[in-house]
Amino acid sequence: MLAVAAKVRRIDARAAQENRMSHRLRSLVSLVAIGLLTGCGRQAVVSADGLPLKRVVVYRNGVAYFERSGHVEESEVRFKMKESAVGDFLATLAVSERGGSSVRSAAFPLKVDDGKGEKDKKEKSFDEKRGLKNVVLSLDGRAHDLEIGYVAESPVWKPSYRLVVEKNGEAYLQAWGIVQNLSGEDWHDVKLSLVAGAPLAFEAQLGHAVIPERPVVTDRGEVIAAVPRGDTSLAQADRDGDGIPDDVDKCPDEPETFNGQDDDDGCPDRGRVVIESEVVDAPAAKAEARKDRAPSTSPSSGAARAPEPSRPMAPPPPPPPPPKTQVPRSLRSLAAVAVEAGTTRYDLPQPVTIPDKSATMVMLLSRRVPGEALFLFAPDSGVADSSTHPFRVARFVNKTQGVLERGPIAVFESGSFLGQGMVDPLPAGATATVPFALERALAVDQDQRNDELGERVAKIENGELTIERDTVRVVKYRIRNGADLDAKILVRHPRIAGARLHQPPPETEDNVGTQSALVPGKVKGRSTIELIVDERTSFKRREDWFSIVADNAVKAYLADPRADKAVAQRLGGAWVTRKEIVDRYEARAKLAQEQSTLQQQTQEIRANLRAIEKNRAADQLRAKLTARLTETSTKLDDISKRIVEIDAKLAELRIQFKELLRDVKLTEPLALVK
Repeated sequence: MLAVAAKVRRIDARAAQENRMSHRLRSLVSLVAIGLLTGCGRQAVVSADGLPLKRVVVYRNGVAYFERSGHVEESEVRFKMKESAVGDFLATLAVSERGGSSVRSAAFPLKVDDGKGEKDKKEKSFDEKRGLKNVVLSLDGRAHDLEIGYVAESPVWKPSYRLVVEKNGEAYLQAWGIVQNLSGEDWHDVKLSLVAGAPLAFEAQLGHAVIPERPVVTDRGEVIAAVPRGDTSLAQADRDGDGIPDDVDKCPDEPETFNGQDDDDGCPDRGRVVIESEVVDAPAAKAEARKDRAPSTSPSSGAARAPEPSRPMAPPPPPPPPPKTQVPRSLRSLAAVAVEAGTTRYDLPQPVTIPDKSATMVMLLSRRVPGEALFLFAPDSGVADSSTHPFRVARFVNKTQGVLERGPIAVFESGSFLGQGMVDPLPAGATATVPFALERALAVDQDQRNDELGERVAKIENGELTIERDTVRVVKYRIRNGADLDAKILVRHPRIAGARLHQPPPETEDNVGTQSALVPGKVKGRSTIELIVDERTSFKRREDWFSIVADNAVKAYLADPRADKAVAQRLGGAWVTRKEIVDRYEARAKLAQEQSTLQQQTQEIRANLRAIEKNRAADQLRAKLTARLTETSTKLDDISKRIVEIDAKLAELRIQFKELLRDVKLTEPLALVK
């Protein structure tokens, strides 16, 4: 019994193992089938039999330029493409034929809702089920060597950089490009180009039927909304106006019709004209004749007869048919146009192969450039400690003669990895400063002050003076180096819009595009330096001729050798008069002050005299105060007289000063001296 049980167990185990193997086999077959179906279901964005892919140009704006070429002996070329790619294909299709023939047309089906039910619709083809459209290029039936180019959607290529900093002020720069192929077909031995920049490209929907809306005009007839009131007239005689009723007065008003013969009815034939043996009303006939009559052409001269002034102009002749389009002979010149439009293209020297649904990394350039590692103080809200400590940065010059696109960069020095940063779009010849770490051995603090400085004559017209001054902002950066090694540092100073740097530190880089300035400095180990940045913004205002600001501005203008000689001469004469006026004002001010003091003393003496007026024992003091009052009054009279004389002279001098400035005209200030 034990032997039988053991045998049964062995049989059951073998059966279970076979079941597991069968299940695995079925699963594997299912996966293979799914993979095959998936592979068969993936369709290229654009494909064409007999025209293999030869060239691909990838841009940074979501499109790529594809070029196919080959020998075709059929009367047409069929392209299969996704419905979403039809518009871009038709908008950018370019054909070049080496044999000199031409393409007749490019036909494609439209999706139209004809109102039929699902049962009435035809069975969809295999391509239609996969959402594919056929675009047919009709040829002239002869053999063709075709080159066909078009633009289709494609992932952007991505740059990546390496920078190895050396000790002698040089660096080794490498640029790589990462290309992704999601076109639905393998790129086999194609010429690959990567274009830096993003030329204008938009999604065109030329494959969709568009019927614009038009205004609706409805003919509602001529129904009279209200019944008009009629008038009744009694029968009247003497219709011909001769005052005698006769048979003519009985003739009807309506025009008569006849076939060219008189009806002999005794009535005159009024308002009749014969046109092709038919009589109609004369005004109406003329109108119809104007409508139907077109400017005729003389058989002899062939010139159109000028229309009569009362007739409307005939419609212009239809425009001549457009000339035949000349097809470019080389599609490579089309790609060259994009390069000339301010972009940089990297052409790989050897053909590459990139399978579908894969990416590859290709080297674009590798060369030595000027570069170094240093420090940059540029506070960033995303890095809290950057408000007091500078970044470690890599700085290099783009000597590649092309634009470097925005991308990550890895920095190395002395065989070790220092950090990573991001390179902004860098034109040829520009300098990149890329932060990659924070340096806490250096500390920076700053303070600033604001002021108004400088006086310049900006304008003199109609006796009015306009001066120009500067609003000044001075920022002082104090940099402390806590390390033993010397440090080279750049301070990114945020610029004021419209301001100018006044006597900046040597080698300061003023970056107008980024509204910042890079101010360099060198800090020795265990020491402190100060960097001062002076920014000035000019403004203008009217100023009184006798202010200190006006005096400084005019004197500066008179001392400038660039000043207009005629203006300087008249200003110089006026300024002599002005000095005399100012001196007299100062003298009058002194006299006025002295007058005020004497008047106060006089009031005090008078008050004292009133106090001792009834005191007989104070006769001696009263006499003394009276004498002093007399003396003070005499001085006051003399001062008042002198003030009156000064006021009279000042009135004369002010008139003279205005006359000297009457013809002085200055419209532009002197240029600032840097």
